[in-house]
Amino acid sequence: MLTGKQKRFLRSKAHHLNPIFQVGKTGVNENMIDQISDVLEKRELIKISILQNCFEDKDEVAKEIGEGTEAEIVQIIGNTIVIYRESDENKQIKLP
Repeated sequence: MLTGKQKRFLRSKAHHLNPIFQVGKTGVNENMIDQISDVLEKRELIKISILQNCFEDKDEVAKEIGEGTEAEIVQIIGNTIVIYRESDENKQIKLP
């Protein structure tokens, strides 16, 4: 579980990132979860964009992705989700 200070730090790091994944009308599926998990292992912090044609609620999408990838939801702002998971091999971000 991330503290408020850690979330604030991660939000500042994520500000300049572009979304890597897009969730569309098919929603979240197992293949997407696997791909997100692989990218989290390499980058630790990513943004995911939710498209206008997604029928699911953005909070529900964030919860599914967070549980599926065992990652922490840092922020949901607009239609963008920021998630973080500490990497086992490629640790790059040092949390305060």
